[in-house]
Amino acid sequence: MQQLTVDLGERSYPIYIGSELLQKTDLFAPHISSRRVAIVCNETVAPLYLDRVKHALAENEQTVIVLPDGEQHKHWETLQLIFDGLLADRHDRKTTLIALGGGVIGDMVGFAAACYQRGVNFIQVPTTLLSQVDSSVGGKTGINHPLGKNMIGAFYQPQAVVIDTATLATLPPRELSAGLAEVIKYGLIYDADFLTWLEQNMQRLMSLDEQALSYAIERSCAIKAEIVAQDEREAGLRAILNLGHTFGHAIETEQGYGAWLHGEAVAAGMVMALQMSCLLGNISDVDVQRGIRLIRQAGLPVVPPATMSVADFLQHMAVDKKNVDGKIRLVLLEQLGRAVVTSDYPANVLQQCLSEDYGALVGMQD
Repeated sequence: MQQLTVDLGERSYPIYIGSELLQKTDLFAPHISSRRVAIVCNETVAPLYLDRVKHALAENEQTVIVLPDGEQHKHWETLQLIFDGLLADRHDRKTTLIALGGGVIGDMVGFAAACYQRGVNFIQVPTTLLSQVDSSVGGKTGINHPLGKNMIGAFYQPQAVVIDTATLATLPPRELSAGLAEVIKYGLIYDADFLTWLEQNMQRLMSLDEQALSYAIERSCAIKAEIVAQDEREAGLRAILNLGHTFGHAIETEQGYGAWLHGEAVAAGMVMALQMSCLLGNISDVDVQRGIRLIRQAGLPVVPPATMSVADFLQHMAVDKKNVDGKIRLVLLEQLGRAVVTSDYPANVLQQCLSEDYGALVGMQD
């Protein structure tokens, strides 16, 4: 087992990474302050892993709350089901919530923890690659609104993150690929050497090679922990973690939550961010093609929906948490391995990026 730390002073917390960790009582116990716990999962994860976590928490008085599965359920009505369960069983301020599942569960349970009785503890137990390398770390919690993704939420840190890599064995291939989008992101924005490692090891990751996956998860979490420690509430540096997300969130919102997985939309969004960076003269055509090649190797889409117009993108991109004074702020690359957040770009370049023939751009590799 590997252990990392998200260094936030008195609110620092560990990230445990290893195989078969769900059953380990000694990982959970130090982060639970009373006998009461509420395990929140979804109907897909419950049959697979709920019993293991219940066993690890056998000494605790447990409430189990099972939610519907899917991004389309990440809204107020589903959040209310968590509060219903907590209130029905009379949970108090000393209770600890356990978020067992993917990014949707982690985001909603974290938000519920931030709100319930003005704040209770919670532990992240992510079971998808995307949640293990990204959403479970850093304290971003929230729900979607019909007009914008993750627009309602709070910064609220967990007590611990328990990453059991064995859960990836039951992950559908499409979900695995979606998680790899976020892994690739870390190489593009922060670590060119890691990007090269990913190019050399993508097939191992796709075939669930345990050693390769463990390294990719550890390196991704280490990068995110380092960035969050410097900028917890996204005042500056942390925003680089959103490479491809402004374009990607527009795709998710326009297509309907759940039609494209988050990682799929981010993948297409990263291609758009690469091309925008190239149009600005920051990176070369060769760099763009290198990024496209790696994203394709991960089994991810590299072309945005053909049905989306420039106006569709601009409408949704105008509703983005990074925007300031009505200006669309984008995460772009200064070079491979180094990102910048900026609204200082010519409007016609963004227009050109949004109207690009991405099918032809991708076809250059074929």
